[in-house]
Amino acid sequence: MAVPRKKTTPAKRGMRRSHDFLTVASYAECANCGEPRRPHHVCAACGHYGDREVVAPKAVEEIDDEAA
Repeated sequence: MAVPRKKTTPAKRGMRRSHDFLTVASYAECANCGEPRRPHHVCAACGHYGDREVVAPKAVEEIDDEAA
């Protein structure tokens, strides 16, 4: 049966785990509308990527006060 010869020390264990962490997602400001967006992704607010519109923005539904 495979059994380790010696106990792994906390220092060795820590060195092995030194890269096992999550990084915080980075955000960039959209050049068109100023909303935060992920780098190299289409802006969800305005649909722009760089200087051109690649996706039509979602229409904002106005709630009619009389119907509500």
